[in-house]
Parts: sequence; structure tokens; C-alpha cells
Amino acid sequence: MKRSCLLIFKVIVGFVYANALEHEEITSPTDTCNVIDATIPLSTPKIESDSSNIFGWLPDWAENYVNSLLRGNVDRTHEKAIDLSFGAIPSYTREASFGIGAMATGLYRIDRTDSIMQPSDVYASFNASLNVFFVLTFKGNNLFTDNRSRLSYKLEIYRKRLDFWGITAEETARNQKSKYDRRQIDLQAEYVYRITHNFFTGLQLHADYTDARNVLNPEYLLGERSQYYVTGLGLSFEYDTRDNLITPTKGIHLAYKPMIFPQFLGNAPSTFHSHTFIGNGYFRAWKGGIIALDLYAKINSSNTPWTMREMLASDGIRMRGYYMGSTIDNSQIATQIELRQNIWQRFGIAVWGGAATIFSSLKDFKYHEHEPEWLHNFGIGLRYEFKHNVNVRVDYGFGQGTSGILFAIGEAF
Repeated sequence: MKRSCLLIFKVIVGFVYANALEHEEITSPTDTCNVIDATIPLSTPKIESDSSNIFGWLPDWAENYVNSLLRGNVDRTHEKAIDLSFGAIPSYTREASFGIGAMATGLYRIDRTDSIMQPSDVYASFNASLNVFFVLTFKGNNLFTDNRSRLSYKLEIYRKRLDFWGITAEETARNQKSKYDRRQIDLQAEYVYRITHNFFTGLQLHADYTDARNVLNPEYLLGERSQYYVTGLGLSFEYDTRDNLITPTKGIHLAYKPMIFPQFLGNAPSTFHSHTFIGNGYFRAWKGGIIALDLYAKINSSNTPWTMREMLASDGIRMRGYYMGSTIDNSQIATQIELRQNIWQRFGIAVWGGAATIFSSLKDFKYHEHEPEWLHNFGIGLRYEFKHNVNVRVDYGFGQGTSGILFAIGEAF
């Protein structure tokens, strides 16, 4: 027992000391420019120190891994085809209970001689838990060498045993809790091209297959099918001055994304459509402090299948701490403000507050007796710069009679 405690103590002390030593000798840029026009140092800062004298007692593979973590926030994309880091940690969420998660994140450049653009990024993760819950996620942003265009993508495959209250806001507010198995494959891709200055336009693709099995109360589906597959095509119009896609510190991002899901590209009863509006702003408050603002609205047509409706807290971005799917309906409006503060070297914290409402139609706002309910949200989180300009975040959110924890890569918005 004493030897185990001594070993743990050595690792902790060594990690903190090496991280402090690294901070003294490595200076990472804190300011970049436009998303497509971001500037970076012409050469990677030279690392003079080596933590081998601190972790030399570890096996070679363990020492190399520790060193990769300590040097992970240095941009090495000019030296390597892909600068990759990985890790595995225990996890817990309200939906999944206890489990274990593994992740890998990497930065790369199509042209490693380019000293103007910021790196492209790729991320993969797998999470499995005790209650037969698993999620496989693969996503990234590929910046092309034309210095004008990018491809963003996300593939998520999961099986979740979820609590279930219904498929409309009215039903979820009055129904007793039930359960079902949600199995889903969701692919989203977007290609955008800068037409002038900070204005972008592009195309979207969204393909989704969702199968609800073992529904304990099938009447909660209100006669809809338990399984749908749909494919949507859409446009994207953006004004974007952010300095970084994953961890923005300044700039504005405004977007409008209309999409149509034709009946013949799936098994939905009829063609349906959606309109997404996003407004984000990032401002420096003081040294190490960033204020981030988020406004989100997605309006789906009334004939949208229940599997494609808005689910409260389903994206890990908004209303953090609420149970996924505790409220479901056609549309959502949400807003939040977050303060992000660096506290020591690669560590930071974040605090936020916000609100959201889920509703069936914009007409609901016309009548006081049917006016949608607004739910509040606030929380606190820990940040660690795992890769260059890529944070690992652990957020604990609170809501109306609820709370929950979330692990993720990159800032919420």
C-alpha cells in the first residue's frame, strides 16, 4: 500500500513539475486570425527540456506517452503528417451511468509548408458503460489548400437505453417516465466556400437512421413509426470571423442553414424541412478571460418525424445537465453566455448560464395559454489544453430540478 501511494505521488509531482517547466520554455501563440486565414508561427518553438529525468523510472512506452501529453499543446503539424494524441478515462453521465471512454484527437495540414492557415483537425472517441450504452463518434474539419474552403463532418453511431416521456413538449410534461432503446446512425457533412472576405456559402448533407426498440409504452409514439431513415440536402450561408473553429477566442459567427428531406430519400410519410439559425460572438474580457455568447434556433416543419425533432440537451452544447430527450418537439430556441478563464498554464475554468424552450410551432407564442415554457440552465466546467488550441472539457450543469456531468473535446460553442 505504501509503495502504491509513493508511486502515485511520484507521477503527480512529476507531471506538475514537468508541466511547469514546459510552460517556462514554450510559448504558444494566443492570437490567430480568420478561420481560413489564420496565421501561425513559421517554426515550432524548440523544446529544450526533457522530462526523461523526471519519468525515467517508467517503462519506455509509459514515459513516451507522458511526454506526449506534456508536449501535446505544441503545434507539430509542420513536422508530422498528423500530430496525434490519445487517452482513456472513466466516465459518467446520467444517461449512461458509469463507463470508460477512449479518445484520439489529431491536427494535420494538407500542405505542411503553409505558414498561413490553421491546422485541420480530426477526432474519434468510443464510450461504453455498464447499462449497455455505447457511442462511437468521428468528426473533424478539413481545411483545403485553396485557403478558401473547408469540409466539416460528423459521424455518430450509438445505442442508448434512455428514459422516455413522449414525442411532444405537451406529452413529456405530463407523461410518467418510461424507457426505450435508441439505436442511431447519424451522418452530417458540410462543405463551405468563401465567396468574399468573411462570407461563406456551401452545401449540406444529413443522413439519419434511428430505430426505437423495446418501447415500454408504445402509445407515447402517438401512432408514429418506431424506425425512420431519412436523407436531407441543404444550403449554408455564413459570416465567420472566428480565429479558431474548436476553441474560438474572438470573432463572430452567424449562420443560416435551410434543409429539405425529400420523401423519396427515406421512409418518412412526407417531405419535411428545417431552418437553423446560429449566432455566436467571442470577446476578450480581461487577461485570460473570454466572454462567449450563443443564440440558437431550429425550426422544423410540423410533419417532421419524431426521431428528427429537437431533443433537449441532445448535443452536449446547450442545456448541459438536462437529461437527453426529457423534452422533445418540433423546434427549439436556446441562448447562453459563458465566461472562459485561464487559471494556470494549460488549465482553465468556465461558468455559464442560459435558457431554452422546446415547442411545436411558432404559432404557440401567439397564445398565452399555449406559450412554451422556458427552462433555465447554468453550470461550471474545467478546461485542459490537450492539443494545440484544442481543449478537453468537463462540465457540470444544473437545471430545473436536474443536474449532470459531461465530458467532451472542444468548447461547447
